[in-house]
Formats: sequence, structure tokens, C-alpha cells
Amino acid sequence: VQLQASGGGLVQTGDSLRLSCAVTGRIFSSHVMGWFRQAPGKEREFVAAHRWSDPRTYYADSVKGRFTISRDRAKDTLDLQMNSVKPEDTAVYYCARGYGRSLYQIRDYDPWGQGTLVTVSS
Repeated sequence: VQLQASGGGLVQTGDSLRLSCAVTGRIFSSHVMGWFRQAPGKEREFVAAHRWSDPRTYYADSVKGRFTISRDRAKDTLDLQMNSVKPEDTAVYYCARGYGRSLYQIRDYDPWGQGTLVTVSS
């Protein structure tokens, strides 16, 4: 499995941005796909996850109601729609394949995409 994240950039507070993760290779029905982020000087943290074979989604409290994770079956991508962004959303965003055993834990995810930088100005 190979993952390629894109869509990052510089936006202002309150703007919207859409990230996309191109997925190459087979994702099994038991797997999940997730977005994580790592802000400067901080640990990588869970943002959202999507079970690959069904519509169930999961969000960190910090993004719930503002971000939406979705799967585009036609394009084989995992997308993250980010609305009402805040300066604290500034981070490098990574997509990753998870094994579905522990949705919120980094150790359950492999491989990882290369990351895309999102910068939110105030």
C-alpha cells in the first residue's frame, strides 16, 4: 500500500481546505484509513478515521463538527474536508492505513503518507 497526501497550503482563520490521500494497493475490508497531524514541537495526534468498507467515521473532539472524512471510491482517495479552520489546526497532516484494532493509536497505523502542511493564519 502506498499513500500520497496532498492539498495543504496557507489559509486564513475561518477558511476551508480539502486534503486528499491517494491510495494505491489493496485495503482490506477490516482496515481503516485515518488522518493524523503533527504541529511544530508536538506529538502526532489522531484527527479522523474512516472504516474502509462501511460509512463509520471517527473524529477527535478538537475537529468534530468542523472536519469531515470521506472516501471517494471512484478516485480511490481518502479526503478530509476542513471547515472553519483555526490557527491551532496548523500542522503537517498525514494519512495512514490502520488495522482497525485501535483506531486512535498511532501504533495501529502503517504505512504512512509523506504529509502535507496546513498553515492557518490568524
